[in-house]
Amino acid sequence: MKYEEALERLQTIVADIERGETNVDELAESLKEAKSLIVFCKEKLQKVESDVKNILDD
Repeated sequence: MKYEEALERLQTIVADIERGETNVDELAESLKEAKSLIVFCKEKLQKVESDVKNILDD
C-alpha cells in the first residue's frame, strides 16, 4: 500500500465516523484499521525523513 492510499482510507474512516455512518458493530473494527493505518503512515514518514536526512548529509 502506498502512503497516499493509506491516508485516503484513514480520511474516509474518520469522515464516516464523524458523519455517524459507522454503526456500533463496525466501530471497533474501523478504529483498529485506523490505528493500523496511522502506524503505517508514521513509519513511512519516518523512513522518508531518514532517507532525506541521509541524502542531505552526503
